[in-house]
Amino acid sequence: MMDDLRDLYQEVILDHGKNPRNFRHPDDCNRQAEGDNPLCGDQLIVYLKLDADGTVADVAFEGRGCAISMASASMMTEMVQGHSEADARSLFDKFHKLVTGHEDDIDGDVDDLDKLIALSGVREFPMRVKCATLAWHTMTAAMDGEQSVTTE
Repeated sequence: MMDDLRDLYQEVILDHGKNPRNFRHPDDCNRQAEGDNPLCGDQLIVYLKLDADGTVADVAFEGRGCAISMASASMMTEMVQGHSEADARSLFDKFHKLVTGHEDDIDGDVDDLDKLIALSGVREFPMRVKCATLAWHTMTAAMDGEQSVTTE
């Protein structure tokens, strides 16, 4: 059973890595930030359109990186679209705890993470945690009005 679950997780990561969702530059974004992971070369830009009430009206990204980095960015854009900025930040907090092995500290239900659970295996490879969280750090940098962020 665990092998079946692991295979499913790998399929999800490969699918999002090869066919990333929301891989584009929207013309009407009002926030953006560049993210860089110099250890493995992942680089991306996250574009946000935040409504006046703080809702993520649109989110997209462009860049290049490993399958984990691209899959995480793709899943992130699907997960935060239409949610409030506060909810997006909360989701990142839960996701960060999951991939760093602190899932016992997650407030609320881990089921909120949906397909992001597929990336939970990176906690066994500390160098890959930075790949999985780069897009998320970049998104929060954009929300904070910062131009760039690095995993160094």
